[in-house]
Amino acid sequence: MGLTRRTLLAGATAGTAATLTTPANATPAHASPEHATPAPATPHTHPARTGFDRLAADGYTALAGQKVGVVTNPTGVTRDVRHIVDVMHADHRVDLSAVFGPEHGFRGTAQAGGSEGRYEDPATGLPVYDTYTKSGRPLADIFTTSGVDTVVFDIQDVGARFYTYIWTLYDCMEAAALAGKRFVVLDRPNPVTGRAAYGPVLDPAFATFVGRQPIAQAHGMTAAELARLYNAEFLGGKVRLTTVRMTGWRRSDFHDVTGLPWVPPSPNMPTPDTALVYAGTCLFEGTNLSEGRGTTRPFELLGAEGVDGRWAATLHELALPGVLFRETYFAPTFSKFQGRTVGGVQLHIHDRESFDAVRTGVALLVTAKQAWRGFAWRPDHWIDKLTGSALVRTMVDAGAGPDEIVAAWQPGLDAFREVRRAYLMYA
Repeated sequence: MGLTRRTLLAGATAGTAATLTTPANATPAHASPEHATPAPATPHTHPARTGFDRLAADGYTALAGQKVGVVTNPTGVTRDVRHIVDVMHADHRVDLSAVFGPEHGFRGTAQAGGSEGRYEDPATGLPVYDTYTKSGRPLADIFTTSGVDTVVFDIQDVGARFYTYIWTLYDCMEAAALAGKRFVVLDRPNPVTGRAAYGPVLDPAFATFVGRQPIAQAHGMTAAELARLYNAEFLGGKVRLTTVRMTGWRRSDFHDVTGLPWVPPSPNMPTPDTALVYAGTCLFEGTNLSEGRGTTRPFELLGAEGVDGRWAATLHELALPGVLFRETYFAPTFSKFQGRTVGGVQLHIHDRESFDAVRTGVALLVTAKQAWRGFAWRPDHWIDKLTGSALVRTMVDAGAGPDEIVAAWQPGLDAFREVRRAYLMYA
């Protein structure tokens, strides 16, 4: 079943989560409305402070007396780009006992679909456990074996449902509850803002590791907000959850105004610009076109052999808000069309306030099929896993236009937006 007002009301009283400043299942009085006019993205007088910044400033009192394990990757850094594991390991006030690595690994050495396995971290000597593709009781057993009392999560997300770190968060929360461990989420900004949710909501029949539960394709939430929603709506309030909120971050903020360093969360997410388009252009993973992996602009470059300038011309006629499309040619160094020159388009975002990545992604699919007779879906219908149902694929195949497809998912999106509102922590 999808989220409903009834599940919201039930979930909002069922959770046992806590936060350092806001009751976990309360709706802040200042939570922003879904369609509020965004504040202009201007530099802060006082830059954002992450959940870890606040935890450390408080002397780690939230972790006192606990053996601690951390789920993190290279993005778990301080403002001066020291890794939080190194910082906590050197601090006598924290009993740091283990590290848990997600997809790509704790130190980030693995490509997409890979991890680093089990090893001892050379820098700290700490045992590193691999969580990738593990969930439920097997993951709970890893937490038990590690001997930790509290599992801490600190990973930079990019705001898209199919980016796997938010499901590492979900799986680790569920496993922590099974293992009787406390769970602490150190919050970080959503780099593409948290103004609103966009795109289709997952049909649970299509659940995979790129979408466990019915949330929108671009969820518009932070990790701590998602954790609160997960606990109350999907995990029955069974997680002993603490969320350590940020200060200085507003829902209208893009990453570049936070004053925080950008560390690529994965090898093909090099810049905040990549994150801005990713929730839409990642859909090309479900096609026979390149999504730009193997180039210096992954997810901003799209193309295939045989594509020419007609695609960019077709897109230009749509006059999509906030984005222009340039005819381009490139040769990926790995992944699809490795070492071969392909034609396609590059996205150029000129107004990020009005840009809608998901609607743009659908328009790109529709026009690619119109402009290139070689267009095909991946045979395993991976596109259905990415979009959360067969709706987008079947409507594109039937000749529907972008606006018609967007309208078809709107009722589910409206329902999710209503549920989402209760778990927002920032104005």
